[in-house]
Amino acid sequence: MLYREMGKTGDKVSILGYGCMRFPKTGSRVDEGRAERQLLSAIDRGVNYVDTAYLYFGNEALVGKILSNGYRDKVFIATKLPPVQVNSQRDMEKLLDTQLTRLKTDHIDYYLMHNLMSFQAWERLKQLGALDFLEKAKAAGKIRRAAFSSHGPKEQFIKLVDDYSWDMAQIQFNYLDENNQAGREGLEYAASKGLGVTIMEPLRGGYLVNKLPAEVTDIFDRAPVKRSPAEWGLRWVWNHPEVSLLLSGMNDEAQITENLRIAGKITPESLTEAELRMFVDVKETIAKKAKVPCTGCAYCMPCPAGVDIPGCFSIYNDKLLHKGLNRETSYIIRTSGFDGGAKSYASLCKGCGACEKKCPQSLPIRQYLSDVTREFERFYFKPAVGAIQGYMKLRGGRKNQRPEN
Repeated sequence: MLYREMGKTGDKVSILGYGCMRFPKTGSRVDEGRAERQLLSAIDRGVNYVDTAYLYFGNEALVGKILSNGYRDKVFIATKLPPVQVNSQRDMEKLLDTQLTRLKTDHIDYYLMHNLMSFQAWERLKQLGALDFLEKAKAAGKIRRAAFSSHGPKEQFIKLVDDYSWDMAQIQFNYLDENNQAGREGLEYAASKGLGVTIMEPLRGGYLVNKLPAEVTDIFDRAPVKRSPAEWGLRWVWNHPEVSLLLSGMNDEAQITENLRIAGKITPESLTEAELRMFVDVKETIAKKAKVPCTGCAYCMPCPAGVDIPGCFSIYNDKLLHKGLNRETSYIIRTSGFDGGAKSYASLCKGCGACEKKCPQSLPIRQYLSDVTREFERFYFKPAVGAIQGYMKLRGGRKNQRPEN
């Protein structure tokens, strides 16, 4: 196992982190015995970072149970505060205490604000007392490092990085999402500010392994060094020196062994020029098969009407490239402003055409946004968005009150 420093913290973390969200199941229930054997086996072979969350049903308690038998001090535990369940500083304190109890520990090494899609979501938490909560929790030794995760766009991510003395940020990053969400620019920016950066979805939830078009697997097969699509994908992520570690939701013994093997070899900037060109070919091949040939460069942004243009196209392409993949929920989450941010769905487009003048690909963006609208914004979409925002407004009704202490 190879290790890297987690940014300015100096913590030496295994470049492969264990994502516990996808523990193995028998039927609909987690196979606790198998999950324990898998996790402890990974730790015994060098993994020292374990990721869970309050919202992963039953997950924290099982992780706590597994680690309580002499393994707690061998790992860094990362878990997450669920902003959607927070309406006061006291809520944050209660949630943290519950998580400590579940995890059977007196401290959490990395405590993340879970999925801040927008700066407004963080502003809401601050108004509820998040800054005081974090400082008091650190002073009391309940958390060691403050962090956040985000699937939001680069501009929002950078504002989040700059607004607090975070120790770490967690983003989605893989060769297909190099220019989506925070992207390479967000990764490099966070690292330049001293943050450790952990990566989620390095293989797009498995879609860069077993859902690739045949034309793409043919490119990998022609490489002089024979590697699986999974290994190529992981190597691409680890090739970036700004990456502290990547998380893998491992739930199969062979998968764990294979990932550990790869994690014992790859070092930053070790891909050859020919291999990097191969990834360019892979991405271009996928883009040609995509409905919208958008590169995610975001030159079209910001949209005067507030549309998240690259985000809408990314989700649209995902659905059409990977038949059977449900992306309706992702579209609602990303564009509805459910976390207190602004709405950014495709039908907000006013047809001004400003985006098309700035697009280096000269894409007919307005037409593509109409296609996205037809695909995702069915009769129930706007009522659902209204219900979500109404619920969040109700929950945030006390945000201007003095935070509880």
